Amino acid sequence: MESGCIRQTALPHTSKLFADLVYDFSRVARFYAHPPLGDHSLRAAAAEVEYPAQRRALVVDALARQNPGHPLLEELARPDAVAVLTGQQVSLFGGPAYSIYKALTAVKTARQLASLGIPAVPIFWLATEDHDFAEVSHAWVFDAGQNPLKLEVTGGWMGQPVGGVELAEPPVGALRDALRELPFGDEVSDLVAAAYPPGRSMGEAFTVLLRRLLGDYGVLTLDPLQPEIRSLAAPMLAEAARRVPDLVAGLIARNRELAEAGYHAQVHVEADASLLFLLDRGRRRPLRYRQDRFFAGDQAFTAEELTARAAQLSPNALLRPVIQDHLLPTAAYIGGPAELAYMAQSETLYRALLGRMPVIAPRAAFTLLDARAAKLTARYGLGLEDCFAGLDALGEGIAHALTPPELKAGFKTAASTASRAVDQLRAQLLRFDPTLAKALDRGRAKILYQLSKIERKAARETLRRDQRAARETSHVFNLLYPHKHLQERFYTILPFLARHGLDLIGRVYENVRLDSADHRVLAI
Repeated sequence: MESGCIRQTALPHTSKLFADLVYDFSRVARFYAHPPLGDHSLRAAAAEVEYPAQRRALVVDALARQNPGHPLLEELARPDAVAVLTGQQVSLFGGPAYSIYKALTAVKTARQLASLGIPAVPIFWLATEDHDFAEVSHAWVFDAGQNPLKLEVTGGWMGQPVGGVELAEPPVGALRDALRELPFGDEVSDLVAAAYPPGRSMGEAFTVLLRRLLGDYGVLTLDPLQPEIRSLAAPMLAEAARRVPDLVAGLIARNRELAEAGYHAQVHVEADASLLFLLDRGRRRPLRYRQDRFFAGDQAFTAEELTARAAQLSPNALLRPVIQDHLLPTAAYIGGPAELAYMAQSETLYRALLGRMPVIAPRAAFTLLDARAAKLTARYGLGLEDCFAGLDALGEGIAHALTPPELKAGFKTAASTASRAVDQLRAQLLRFDPTLAKALDRGRAKILYQLSKIERKAARETLRRDQRAARETSHVFNLLYPHKHLQERFYTILPFLARHGLDLIGRVYENVRLDSADHRVLAI
């Protein structure tokens, strides 16, 4: 497997905050507790973990119910063991491929800590409490022709946390049809069918699939909707409820700091925010805080009334990391660019509620190339960045490579000849009438523009004449930058496993690097 690296700053929509975090930490050091990369950061964060023995025993017992017989439970029970945490929404069919990349990065980080003499366990936090069903109800795959296909479930959602949504008819048949002609399509479809039988919940099905894909790598899973976990989280949620005014004021001040430093806040915080939701009669209802009261719709609660129901509270995106790291002895959290950016806001909550913050580290990031795409990009001298301008621009790049060399040379000669002729004429005009020389400058630009325009038309005509090249353009674009999204954020891992085999996960794991935040392009 060959590989190459692309800096995150070359990718579309990379935030300045994330770029500075991973490439120039000194600029953002006041917003995070530790640099994101390096053994020194891992050692320092692990040394700060203070985890009561009683809580450890209760958490291990709770995790044993969710991960019966898992060998890592004994490791987590050690008094000096720390956790490497990651997580993701429980999306259909495992969600975007980066869910797997997150888990593999957590595994490698835990093993790195173990090599430093610090027992560490990777844990995957299942975001079952989230209530945005539209985000998790679909999955994108591709077929043997590299055509993107959307699979989705409909109905069955009434505003409750998505983890508990039962799937009456998961689209396993549509998945099987899509993957049928890929070499390992039936094997992958059988695996998914076993994880997604009718009637299983989104959270349960996601968990089963994740465990089967990562069975060789040892990852504990944690479902925060389970009663034993809710009970353990309740004291910290109650503390947050009591301190909402100060916590929100700290976040609003942090958002101003970020803006003044030239960054933007990832999560907007309003003055009446509470950072909390109420799990009530199967629904997750947002809470607002006004005039010393919490409001869920037309219901009002005092802080005392709400803290008495702390086991029914659910944290928002900014508070959730703190709750996670109260429950677990977390030394490092593995996240994507947006998550790492909003941790700059959560840092104020960490200081106020927990007194420490783990290393906030980037997940591994990949674009996978099959043999055909690798051959085509090499033949036409293209890279991932060439896809970012869109399908038409990529086609023009390929067409340019297909344009007859003598024609390309002709355009180059014409442009050079025209420039020299205009230069000679300009020198004469300067002596005759300088104002005419300025007019000639404008004319030069128009001449060169028209030549360039005709050259592009010739390139497109070449592509039109070569239908194979048009198909190749589509193949490369649909694989590398489908629907103008990075591959890892669009497709699930399933079609890649169907094309390359289940051992692909091991080959990706070998390419996870903890010393670099760069996006890696892997030719398989």
